[in-house]
Amino acid sequence: MSNSEAIEFDFEKHKRDAIETYRKIKPLYEAYCNTLKTVLTKCLEMKQIKYHSIESRAKGIDHFGDKAFQVSEEDSNVPKYKNPLSEITDIAGVRIITFFPITINEVDKVISQEFEVLEKNDKNDLLEKEEKLGYQSVHYLVKFKDSRIAHPEYATYNNLVAEIQVRTILQHAWAEIEHDIEYKSVVTIPKAIKRRFMALAGLLEIADREFQSIQNENEELKIKSRKSVTTGKLNNVEITGDSLKAYLDKGYGADGRMNQFSYEFMAKTLIKIGFENLKQIDDCIKDYDDNKISKIIWGTRAGQISRLEFVLLAALGDEYIIRHPWCISGEQNCVFWKDVFTERLKSLKKAGIKTGTYKLNYISDKQ
Repeated sequence: MSNSEAIEFDFEKHKRDAIETYRKIKPLYEAYCNTLKTVLTKCLEMKQIKYHSIESRAKGIDHFGDKAFQVSEEDSNVPKYKNPLSEITDIAGVRIITFFPITINEVDKVISQEFEVLEKNDKNDLLEKEEKLGYQSVHYLVKFKDSRIAHPEYATYNNLVAEIQVRTILQHAWAEIEHDIEYKSVVTIPKAIKRRFMALAGLLEIADREFQSIQNENEELKIKSRKSVTTGKLNNVEITGDSLKAYLDKGYGADGRMNQFSYEFMAKTLIKIGFENLKQIDDCIKDYDDNKISKIIWGTRAGQISRLEFVLLAALGDEYIIRHPWCISGEQNCVFWKDVFTERLKSLKKAGIKTGTYKLNYISDKQ
């Protein structure tokens, strides 16, 4: 292209033409984004991969036009994208935000299995190379594999490319705030501000690592507690939702009706009553038949956690009512629950059940 031809290049027309072309096809990209999100959501759930959120979007028309208007870095007289619709690769975008860094690796495996990966970039390396401020995340350019395109519902997306971004919550927080940072280049930023930005980026990376370390330790403690429950070594097993579930599954049989919130809530109640470990709970209820007591109070075999509550009432007697957080003076429905527990206790006594056999002597000092 000669200089005279380059000077005459009409960037505004190039932009208008690109917008007009994209406007007609944008609904296809919107559908493509929704399909990508659905596929990723199902795949992550099937793999039982926990994540914070999945977002998807087709690039806005104005933003597409602005990108089509960009000038080539090699030659300021020609556009960066001569054919915007085929050369701009982030028209369709999906962002997966994880809680922990390790999950990024798990998501990477899913993306590799489900898509044809055209390109993968760790943005941390790119930021360092281009001397820009920022915080790392991983970006992929993908398209559906031929095996998926073979299905009629996916055929319309043949050869469409999408960008998938994967980052942690902290990485995402940095990226969002970065949009409001005036200085983008390490070269031009004042030294005092540069030091603060770099320190902050380092702190975020340390925080990500520490969160990951905490999660790893938590998983190790869960495994250790479950093993202790299985072997009956309960003395040092703290009361948590997970350890309580393992204990009840072993002693009362698994109950698929219970969710994790129920176990967490019950664990918190037990701690407030005064129990410190599973050994104390086991000593408290070991002489009581949960099925028999449940039938007296409930008329039938109640759920796992309800049976635990019933035998605790039997074993602690009046002390259970005094110490139960629902019965503390000033709490909502305090009188109601005192009456409920009192009537249940009366029914046990009437049926010949010996109550109040276990004493938590130290709990009086804790309330």
